[in-house]
Amino acid sequence: MTTKSLAWFKSSYSSNGGSCVEVAADLVASHGVVPVRDSKIQAGPVLALPASSFSAFVAGVKAGGFPV
Repeated sequence: MTTKSLAWFKSSYSSNGGSCVEVAADLVASHGVVPVRDSKIQAGPVLALPASSFSAFVAGVKAGGFPV
């Protein structure tokens, strides 16, 4: 997977504290995956998560399923 041309973004809730991940929605429609990477190591590894799994994770976060 080529990641240079993807449009990476962080959550609007993200501060500049450095503990963030970035996602790219570019491949959801064409490949059914959501690439995820560490925002501090942009040339590092990328996880390609199934879109359905990523959606379930986001829904769980919004529902408070991952207490701090």
